[in-house]
Amino acid sequence: MDTETLYRLKYPIGEFEKPAEITTAILDEWINTISDFPRQLSKELEILTDSQLETPYRLGGWTVRQVVHHCADSHMNAFCRFKLALTEDSPRIKPYFEALWAELADAKQIPVEHSLFILLGLHARWVVLLQSLSTQDLSRIYIHPEHGREFRLDEAIGNYAWHSNHHLAHIKNVVKVNQK
Repeated sequence: MDTETLYRLKYPIGEFEKPAEITTAILDEWINTISDFPRQLSKELEILTDSQLETPYRLGGWTVRQVVHHCADSHMNAFCRFKLALTEDSPRIKPYFEALWAELADAKQIPVEHSLFILLGLHARWVVLLQSLSTQDLSRIYIHPEHGREFRLDEAIGNYAWHSNHHLAHIKNVVKVNQK
């Protein structure tokens, strides 16, 4: 497989690009994406069989099941990072080894519905929190030691909206292949 094809499979919507200016309209769009993600994800998953959930989204990639459980893991961590940034001064967050988490039994074996339930409740709470943020709140930061830099909350909202769409695109690609 050539490098360009592999890149398109790995990043079907491209990589996150922070806009030069994060406007209210952009934030609203990102928050709507985060709000709608559990419903969109559920819609894509409802037509897949249990065996199709074992399909990797690309050669060497996670299965659909692992991607769904990863989204729950990632977004739980994100929610905690937002709360830390809102209640502490420039907290240094704890990264986690997402690739290793995806290999644990709960990510490889249990039904995706368990993570869908998590995402439904988590995103409902997260969206209320995001919609309540003031301009000052949006400028608060957390420090991500793995990336060696600070993340402002307004940028982090965009990153997690992208993350939602990124993994949704992986699953849509698997659905498309399985419909043929």
